Amino acid sequence: MTKKTLPRAASLPFEVDATRDHPLGMPAERFLRDYWHKRPLLIRNAFPGFETPVQPEDLAGLACEDGVLARMISLDRATGAWDVRTGPFQEEDFPGLPDHDWTLLVQDVDKWDADVRALLEQFRFLPRWRVDDIMISFAATGGSVGAHVDHYDVFLLQAQGERRWAIDARVAMGQPAPDLGFLEDVAIKLLRTFQPTHEWVLSPGDMLYLPPLVPHHGVAENPCLTFSVGMRAPSSAELIGDYLDTLIAEADEAVRYHDEDLTVPQDPNEIDARAMARAVEALNALRMNDPDLVGDWFGRFITTYRASGDVMPPPDAPSRIEMEWDLQRGAHLLRHPFSRFAWRRRSKGATLFCNGVDYVLPVREAQQLAGLESLDGATYGALSEDARDAVMGLAAQGHYQLAFGDDDPDTGDEEA
Repeated sequence: MTKKTLPRAASLPFEVDATRDHPLGMPAERFLRDYWHKRPLLIRNAFPGFETPVQPEDLAGLACEDGVLARMISLDRATGAWDVRTGPFQEEDFPGLPDHDWTLLVQDVDKWDADVRALLEQFRFLPRWRVDDIMISFAATGGSVGAHVDHYDVFLLQAQGERRWAIDARVAMGQPAPDLGFLEDVAIKLLRTFQPTHEWVLSPGDMLYLPPLVPHHGVAENPCLTFSVGMRAPSSAELIGDYLDTLIAEADEAVRYHDEDLTVPQDPNEIDARAMARAVEALNALRMNDPDLVGDWFGRFITTYRASGDVMPPPDAPSRIEMEWDLQRGAHLLRHPFSRFAWRRRSKGATLFCNGVDYVLPVREAQQLAGLESLDGATYGALSEDARDAVMGLAAQGHYQLAFGDDDPDTGDEEA
C-alpha cells in the first residue's frame, strides 16, 4: 500500500461548490488544514437560497442609532478623491445620496439583530472566541472601499445583489509576495499597487474566504449587501502590552533583583553572565510561564478585545432574590448580545470568562454557561452554588437579563 500524501498547495483549487453535507465544499477538517490562514477560497452556494434578514433600509436605520459603529465611504471618480464619514447618521443623510459609488458599513450587526447572529451557528467549525463580529455593508452600484488588505481572516458572504471581487493570490500560488505599501494622503488605507490574479462575481449565497494580508478589491455590480464575518487577531504589541500591564498590576514588590552570591568582579563596570542570570531569575519569579496565570489573562483579554460596547445593568434591575423567584415561575435569563463568553481548562477545574471577568468553576459548568444563550429555572437550579453565584454576579453587571415568555429583556445602555 502506498502512503497517502497531502495534495500540493499549487494543485488546490481556489473555487469549489458547496454541498448539503459540506457547506465549505469539503469537510471542515480539510478546510482548516489546507485553506485556513493559508489560501483564499470561493465557495459557491455556501448558503443556498440565502435570503438576507436585513434589508438596506434596516441597515440605514441602524446606522442612525447611537452606539452603532458605522461608516460611509464614497469615491469621486472625477477627482479620484475618497471620502469617509462616521456615524451616527441622520435619516435625512440618505435620500440625497447618488445611485453610485458609495458604501455604508455597519459593524457588529450580529449584536443588534438576532437573525444575523443566528448565522454564526454556521461557523461552529471555528473557536467562537475567535469570531469578532458580522459587519454588513450596503453598496450602491460601483460602490467600493478600494483595494486593501485585512490583518485577520474574513468570510465575505454575498447576501443581496452581485459584487465583483478581485484578489491577488500570488503568495498562495508560491510566487513572490506583492507590494503591500499604502497610498499617501488618502482617507483610508488603500494599496499603492494591486495586480489581481483571480476575479469573480458573487451572487447571493456565495462566500469568499480570505486569509490575512491577501490583497482584495470588491465592487458592487448593482446595489448589494455583503456580510463580512471577521476574526479577532490581536497584534503582538497588543498582546505584550496587555500582559505586561497585568504583570505590573499583580507584581509583588518583595520580588526584586538580589545577589547574595556576589563576588568581587573582575571589572566593576561589566554586566557579567552571573548578573544576567540573576535578572532572568527575577523575571521568572513573576510567573511569566505559569499556565494558569497566562491562560486566565488571555481569557480576560480576548473576551474584551475589540469590544464594541459596554454592557451595563438596567437601572431598575431586580435583586437576586427577585430573579430567582421569577426563574422558579417560568422566567429565563437571556445573555446580553454584547457579552462575550469563553472558558478554559486549568490545572484544577476551569475558568469561565465574560468580558474580562473570570470565575473558577467545574469544567462541566464552565462549558455549559459559555455555550448557553439563555437559562431557564430548571437549568439554573441544577447548577452548583459557585455557578449560581457566577450567573448572578454576571446578571448584576448586565450580562444576563430577566425575560418572561417571548418578551425582550431590558438590555440597559451601551456605549460605543
